[in-house]
Amino acid sequence: MGKLSALTPIAIFGAFAATLYLGLSNDPTRIPSVLIDQPVPQFVLGPVAGEKSGLSSADIGGRVTLINVFGSWCAVCRVEHPTLMNLAQRNAVQIYGIDWKDSPADGGSWLNANGNPYVRVGNDESGRTALDLGVTGAPETFIVDKAGRIRFKQIGPITQDVWDETIAPLIRKLEHET
Repeated sequence: MGKLSALTPIAIFGAFAATLYLGLSNDPTRIPSVLIDQPVPQFVLGPVAGEKSGLSSADIGGRVTLINVFGSWCAVCRVEHPTLMNLAQRNAVQIYGIDWKDSPADGGSWLNANGNPYVRVGNDESGRTALDLGVTGAPETFIVDKAGRIRFKQIGPITQDVWDETIAPLIRKLEHET
């Protein structure tokens, strides 16, 4: 009985270490979305402060677009933002924004201070629209095709490498689809 009780903590530690190893070896940017190839969920969002209109699902479609989920409280969104500004200045793609879990005033102030790359931006203070999109954290970006279907979900920031290697080639492909 003494040997068994001495081995129990070792067995528990081994199980904990194996679980931790498996959890840390998963890439969180590879979480599949159940919305891939599905229409963008229906939503209507009010504007952030300083904008005349918000954003709705009716605004999206007809051309390939990005829907970017961000927040003024999001440190990684600050890292991503210059890339989005560059894409907007180059007219590389239409970008729509969802200001997630933020007050309209905070979202508007953040965009005023950092620049606004969005064609339209809506405030999702309650988080309901992001929940419908399956957002797990900010930033997240969805590529939407001409028919208004979600074709790709980027978890984490869009960097120049992510743009060049993943998103730009997909957008070119989607733009040539009928």
